[in-house]
Amino acid sequence: MRSLLHAKSPNSGALLIAAISGRALAAAARRAGYRPLVADFFCDIDTVALAERTAKLPGDLQDGMDDGRMVEALRRLAGDDRPLAIVLGSGFERKPDLVEEIARHFPLAGNDGATIRRIKDPETLAAYCAELGIPHPAICREPPSDPENWVVKAAGGAGGAHIARANGAAIAPGRYFQRFVKGENISALFIGDGKSARIVGFSRQWASPAPAAPYRYGGAVRLRRFDREQAARISDRLSRLARRSGLVGLCSADFIRSPDGFQLMEINPRPGATLDIFDDMDAPLMKAHLDAASGRPYRLPRFADSMASMIAYASTPIARFPAFTWPDWTADHQSPGTSLVAGDPVCTVFARGPSAGATSRAVKARIAQLRPHWAENAP
Repeated sequence: MRSLLHAKSPNSGALLIAAISGRALAAAARRAGYRPLVADFFCDIDTVALAERTAKLPGDLQDGMDDGRMVEALRRLAGDDRPLAIVLGSGFERKPDLVEEIARHFPLAGNDGATIRRIKDPETLAAYCAELGIPHPAICREPPSDPENWVVKAAGGAGGAHIARANGAAIAPGRYFQRFVKGENISALFIGDGKSARIVGFSRQWASPAPAAPYRYGGAVRLRRFDREQAARISDRLSRLARRSGLVGLCSADFIRSPDGFQLMEINPRPGATLDIFDDMDAPLMKAHLDAASGRPYRLPRFADSMASMIAYASTPIARFPAFTWPDWTADHQSPGTSLVAGDPVCTVFARGPSAGATSRAVKARIAQLRPHWAENAP
């Protein structure tokens, strides 16, 4: 597993990376032969090991990114290097103005601020879907008369923690209602070139509910098989959406598969949470991302098995995280001595298997195997 997640390719050009957590992007950059320069909120053990240089992203998780200090922080991180491009990950989907400012100083590989603004605005995405014949749940800003059939979401949100069931009350600015659709969570990782979209693969996702976040992201498993007709239909819909909105590079589309078919819930216009389980040494996705964003031909990986990733969260506070040897099938490690509150992520766990079902069971079993190492340090 370590050869896939942590392999360091020969040095090539520098790639600037900024995200709430940059470890997966740094690993993808290394697999593609780039030298990652990473700014994120954590600078954890894994990221420091993978990156040529790291820096703390201005701001913090509680108050968000400090937009005013962002460009200068990235300039300091770049130093004397002339990065080939900057790749923006989690946290920037709510900040199209900041994306535009960064793009004035560094060559941007990925979606620009205008595209992000279009695709993450609930009303604009709903209008695109209606225009293109893409099934999409109803949305509204005013409290619906049947709140038990709706969820509340944050415009520009990602990761599931921003989603809650509607309770009939008015909502704060920046949030909206979306009709609840019961079914299976399916995500398509795809690459756009502004004119069409090619699907890298499909994954099944599941939540890791918390009291204040019933839809918090838990994990995903890469599906070894997927119905060809359905895949072709989804690919056509995403191509139409990419052409209408201008999507480029690695993106993901979240669907609910219900008895009535697939409904598009939202688009994440950046490399997302499933990057680890789809990346490949022979056809690195970071290279495909940069090529597609620049209008060059690109290659996609092919898969013969399943792979899963899952986040282990602290169920109770941990006063002092213990030191122990992390298995090769883990990443995003907590540092010894760190104090955690309930709900903080502890690590990411991976597993491979011959089928999606077996692999899902394996990754959950591995988390159960690890949990006693830190649970005993809870008060």
